[in-house]
Amino acid sequence: MIDDEYDVVVIGAGPSGSNAAKAAAERGASVLLIEKRQEIGAPKRCGEGISARGLRELGIEPSPRWALNEIMGVHIYAPNGKRVSVRYKEVGGYVIERKMFDKFLAMEAARAGAKVVAKAQATGLIIEDGFVKGVKIRWLDEDIEVRCKVVIAADGVESQVARWAGINSTHKLRDIDSAFQYEMVVELEEPDMLELYFGNKIAPRGYVWIFPKGKDVANVGIGIGGDIKGVTAKELLDKFIKNHEKLKHGSIIEVNSGGVPVGKPLDKLVSNGLMIVGDAAHQVNAIHGGGVYEGSIAGRIAGEVCAKAIENGDVSEKALREYEIRWREKRGEALMRIYKLRQAIELLSDEDLNMLADNLSGEDIVELTKGKRFEKLVKVLMKKPELIEVAQKLL
Repeated sequence: MIDDEYDVVVIGAGPSGSNAAKAAAERGASVLLIEKRQEIGAPKRCGEGISARGLRELGIEPSPRWALNEIMGVHIYAPNGKRVSVRYKEVGGYVIERKMFDKFLAMEAARAGAKVVAKAQATGLIIEDGFVKGVKIRWLDEDIEVRCKVVIAADGVESQVARWAGINSTHKLRDIDSAFQYEMVVELEEPDMLELYFGNKIAPRGYVWIFPKGKDVANVGIGIGGDIKGVTAKELLDKFIKNHEKLKHGSIIEVNSGGVPVGKPLDKLVSNGLMIVGDAAHQVNAIHGGGVYEGSIAGRIAGEVCAKAIENGDVSEKALREYEIRWREKRGEALMRIYKLRQAIELLSDEDLNMLADNLSGEDIVELTKGKRFEKLVKVLMKKPELIEVAQKLL
């Protein structure tokens, strides 16, 4: 089922890898997309939210098979319990079923002409004359070598592929959140609204989320700083649920946990015959940890560029750098702004967070997570002399 040679081998069948494989295949490249797990999309490490705008930009039509619930807005809770809300006039996003969504994207890559194979784990790279020339693969019980012109590393937060090629993709501990999530059957007051809870006692350097997947099912999770000592994400989430009037009566039908990258993007995304996308490239929103949209955009650009480079007969770092340039213009600058915002927010006390809730609207906060409206946040922070230094980090 796996041939000896392809134009492109994509390692990892998450959203970034599948979009890269599809884009390259659509442009005439022969593509192998491999996934180390036996089931694409599982286990998930995700609150499972995606914006309607992001899907439109990706040209993806929501399907009831994986787009389980329409989201019309968000309630944001400050440490003192004050609620700041925004409700949209039209559907703002969806809570999806990642197991089905990731399979859908992999199927789309296959329909475009890519060969997709699960339970196939990359065990090393073939490097010759300074170029990546192929991948060593453990497929079921067989060790094989596949030659190719370009390898796209989409192997997630624990990425090894970039390091095999000599690129340091290691995350700093402070830039990895520890996440824990239950999928629960619970009583929901507003199933079309997300809920986010902030506070250093509730979720140090993070937040608690409730993402409804239907009228009485929700993902209830927490992300905290990976360097937080003395308490685990699970312990804090259990405490939150125990003290929540409705959640404490809920039933747990699925448990997920893992690391979520929340740092800045890698400085180097390409080398000779190699491209890095998605979580492996640290292409995530550092405020909320979302990476489905970010990785999908990066994957699409990488697939387009590598197909062009192969057609031109030049897969050098210089030729592949077009991907890096295009991605930084498209999303890189925004993600760096969001990373700066995270660094500033982490310096705030609960009292400071309560002050922000008194001075910012729900729409302001949503726009901040997109890397916008920093000017208004700076003005609010400058009201307190002790926060001037924090405000200056955003300028």
